Amino acid sequence: MEQSALLFAASLNSGTALALAALGLLINERAGIVNLGAEGMMLCAALAGFATVVHTGSMPLGLLAGMLAGAALAAPLGWLTIWLNTNQYATGLALSLFGVGFSAFAGTAYVQAKLPEQAQFAVPLLSELPWFGPALFRQHPVVYLAIALALALVWWLYRTRAGLVLRSVGESPESAHALGYPVRWIRFAAVLAGGALCGLAGAYVSTVYTPLWVEGMIAGKGWIALALTTFATWRPTRVLLGAYLFGAVTMVQFHLQGQGVNLPSQALTMLPYLATILVLVLISRNPRWIRINMPASLGKPFYPGA
Repeated sequence: MEQSALLFAASLNSGTALALAALGLLINERAGIVNLGAEGMMLCAALAGFATVVHTGSMPLGLLAGMLAGAALAAPLGWLTIWLNTNQYATGLALSLFGVGFSAFAGTAYVQAKLPEQAQFAVPLLSELPWFGPALFRQHPVVYLAIALALALVWWLYRTRAGLVLRSVGESPESAHALGYPVRWIRFAAVLAGGALCGLAGAYVSTVYTPLWVEGMIAGKGWIALALTTFATWRPTRVLLGAYLFGAVTMVQFHLQGQGVNLPSQALTMLPYLATILVLVLISRNPRWIRINMPASLGKPFYPGA
C-alpha cells in the first residue's frame, strides 16, 4: 500500500509539468496557433527559474522568472506568425532549436550549482490520512495549481463570453473579425498565456521535480505535451488525465529499475516516448474524430484585409 501511494504521488508530480505545458499549448491551439517551440521555451524557462532560485533563494521568484521567460520567447513567435504570417510550423521549430542551443550555452555556469534547501509541503491533517495522505496531500502547491487551472479553463472556455470569443477565433477568425473582435491581439494574448504556462512547466522541472540544471533536461516533455493536446482532443480535463497517465508511465520505468527488472535501462527509458507514439497511432486511425474536435483554423494564417 505504501509503495502504491508513493508511486501515485510520483506520477502526479511527474505529470504536472506535462499538464501545465499542454494546457498552455491548448490555449494557443484553441486560438488557432500551433506552437512547436514548447521544448525550447521550457528549456530556457528551466534555466531562468533555476538561476533565479540560485541567486535569490526564492522558489516563487524562480517560478515567476520561468513564466516571464516563456512569455518572452512566445512574443516573437506571436509577432512572426500573427502579423507577418510566417509558417507556424517552421517558426515554432526555429524557436525550439534556438531555445535548445541558447539554454545549453547560457547554462554552463549552473551545471554544478545547487539550490538552497526547500521546505516540505503537506496539507494539515489530510496529509496524515493512510494512503491518501502520502498519495495526494504532500505535493508541491504547483501540483494543485495545475489541477485548479485545468478546471478553471473548462469553466472559462465553455461558460464565459471571453472563452467563447477565443474559441471562435480558432474556429473562424474571419467571422470573429466581422463581428468587431481584434483577432490578432486575441491570438497574441493566447500565445503569451501559453508561453507563460510552458515557462512555468519548465521552471517546475528544474526547481521542484529535479532540482538541478543539466543541458537538455526537459528531455522531450515539450513534444509530449504537444502530442497530449491532440490526444486529449483539445479538452482541458482530458489533458490533465493524459498528463498523469504519461507521468505514471515515466514513474513505472523507475519503479521497474528499482525492483531489479531484468530489462535494458534504455528499453525502460523509452517507455514514455513509446507510449506517445502508440497513442498518436491509435488516434490517427480515426481522422474524422480529430477533424470534428480540432479548431477549424488551426495553423492557418489570418488576413484581416482579405
